[in-house]
Amino acid sequence: MSTESLTQEISARFSDIASDAPLIADCVSICQNYSLTPEDLQYKWEAHNFRPSATRSEISPYTADSLTTLKLQIQRERATKSALPREPRTSLVASLGGFRNRNLGSRANVPAHVKLEPAADGFSMTGIAGPSKVAFHGPSTDANARKKRAYRYMLEKPSERGDVLDDRIDEFAGRIRAHYDLSDLGDPSASTTDNITVVGRIIQDDDAAESAKLVEGAIALECSRAMGYGARVALRFDWDLKIRGGPQGSGSTTFFPGAIVALRGKNGGGGYFQVSEILTLPPLLPSTLSAKQDPSDPFSVFIASGPYTPDADLGFRPWRTLISKIKETKPMVVLLLGPFIDALHPLIKSGEVDSTPLNLFRTRFADPLSKYLDLVPGSVALIIPSPRDMISNHAVFPQCEFSADAARGDPRIHLLPNPVCFALNGITFAATSVDTLFHLKKGEFVRRGEEVNAMPAMMGDSGTDPMANVCRHLLQQRSFYPIFPVPLELAAEVALDVTHSSGLRLGGGDEDKNDASESAPDVLIVPSRLRQFSKTVYGTMALNPSFVSKAAYMILDVAGRESDGKPRLSARMEKIPAKGE
Repeated sequence: MSTESLTQEISARFSDIASDAPLIADCVSICQNYSLTPEDLQYKWEAHNFRPSATRSEISPYTADSLTTLKLQIQRERATKSALPREPRTSLVASLGGFRNRNLGSRANVPAHVKLEPAADGFSMTGIAGPSKVAFHGPSTDANARKKRAYRYMLEKPSERGDVLDDRIDEFAGRIRAHYDLSDLGDPSASTTDNITVVGRIIQDDDAAESAKLVEGAIALECSRAMGYGARVALRFDWDLKIRGGPQGSGSTTFFPGAIVALRGKNGGGGYFQVSEILTLPPLLPSTLSAKQDPSDPFSVFIASGPYTPDADLGFRPWRTLISKIKETKPMVVLLLGPFIDALHPLIKSGEVDSTPLNLFRTRFADPLSKYLDLVPGSVALIIPSPRDMISNHAVFPQCEFSADAARGDPRIHLLPNPVCFALNGITFAATSVDTLFHLKKGEFVRRGEEVNAMPAMMGDSGTDPMANVCRHLLQQRSFYPIFPVPLELAAEVALDVTHSSGLRLGGGDEDKNDASESAPDVLIVPSRLRQFSKTVYGTMALNPSFVSKAAYMILDVAGRESDGKPRLSARMEKIPAKGE
């Protein structure tokens, strides 16, 4: 068949990409190089893009990324077939029967228009013979969205960083003005006789300080260029400081480097701003997505975070015990957060490993997960990387997802960016693998004051204990990582890309300014070396599953909904039994 004929037939069969000339050209090249007809390519691509986690006949969009992974799969199939010894010829009926029994099982639950192919790398189609009981909705997987998440880094310009930092202050200034019905905001560097309200970023006033922890007398406020010409002004606090709009019963507020704050006071010309009142940031609105969904069957989510092996060895014994527990309890969702192959592990740093990071990830994680998903049809696995993961080619934060070949192209294993917002049966989740809570605690400074117009706790909230307060900062600051700069002693754990910090927005998309982007998640997952906990803050369940290397994980049970439409969630803190228990 000529190139022109191939192009016309492929365009007819793939009408969704008919206008994408480069992608059509790639399809033509694959057909010519591997002696495929356009019909064969259609069947293979449909089977490759078949997603069982939504509806039974759902086919993911055709993209350049999925075509690339399909091409790799075809190459592996050809290489495997050429390496196998020839078998005696058998009858056609016997061949078809053996093929069905060995590889496919029953075809009853498979869409009729999908031509099933023998899978490479040991991936069996048996485990995806039916739709998932859990509908997963995550970040867009089209080529443009992936390219945006896999941005080029180490190219930041100081002017771009400054613009992003200023925009964040100005955004919160508008939010503060509307929430407290203020007519105007002032400049803290200008001398005034009357009290004014100012908005800015908390920074450490003492540039020579070696620690990131804020202390009395060394706290300053940095303004945006639009509101105060970028001035930095030292802060002093009245002895009778007022705290307006804070959680009832706290009697204090917390500052940390990078926090956006609203303060009331005046600059009397002494070179500092005298703070008489602190205006608490308004919280995110409760989630509205889950209330619109129909009730669903109960399901459970296994939540575990790396490191997955202790510093003494690379045997991954806690993880192997945990995967056995997962096979025993059969949850519908397995959520794993990195690091998986930790670049900071002592044995990896010293080079005492005899396998590549990718092979380690596949043999320790991807392959066991695929076998589990075969065992429990309809279940899904979610993978969130860490900046410390050696198999990631994106070592900054925010971070794009692993490449598709890390999980051998298994469509039941969803590779997600870090951080990420997603939904399971309409219940919204927000998760990151970076230890934001510990970083925040390293620099926080607590200032007590008198409560004014305090906000009563919502039903079920955990109050104002230290762990709940740390999680409250993330919801108020609307960021997975509101700290700036990264604490010097923890800089090896996360390389923050300020220019792309819109990807750290908590509560919605970075460009979407509608109400949905201002909704709090139903569940916030923040693994930390701090004590394992489950807290409810502003109606959001915040979970710290701790680390598998510390023999800890969590199970989240979802059991129907309340009368107001909110999901009924129950978190269990679990321990991995030691060998022999």
